[in-house]
Amino acid sequence: MSDPSGLDPADWAMWRAFTGMRRALERALEQRLQRDAGISTADFDVLRSLAEADGHRLRAGALAESIDWEKSRISHQVRRMAERGLVERAECPTDARGTWVVLADPGADAFAAASCGYVEVLQQAFFDGLEPHQKQALQAVSQRVGAALEHVAEHAH
Repeated sequence: MSDPSGLDPADWAMWRAFTGMRRALERALEQRLQRDAGISTADFDVLRSLAEADGHRLRAGALAESIDWEKSRISHQVRRMAERGLVERAECPTDARGTWVVLADPGADAFAAASCGYVEVLQQAFFDGLEPHQKQALQAVSQRVGAALEHVAEHAH
């Protein structure tokens, strides 16, 4: 029998299992980041992108794109992180409107302190529990849902 919402009860159960797992994993990662480096997941995402970038710097727009955030969100996040000394903002000499976001030494230190524990949680709680065929299936499902979301977004405008 279908749920009045139109979803099959098995689909609801799968959705609840997925969202519950995602929230629990995000909580575990957040707690580990706080414990190891006193940073949030949002901080870690920004620091990781900057640590991986050439010269440990990115234009604000490129940083937002690298972590799939809106420009306004990255602006607020960078401001808060700059106030804590994790990143610095630098004017772009070739574009008066452009701003570079630069990984500061305390940010590099926080990223280094956080990385091992973050990876440890991912490894133990996520990757170690999956068989190779399950990892391949999860990657395929993620790509398929991502493509469907792009299609939905294109038709929402």
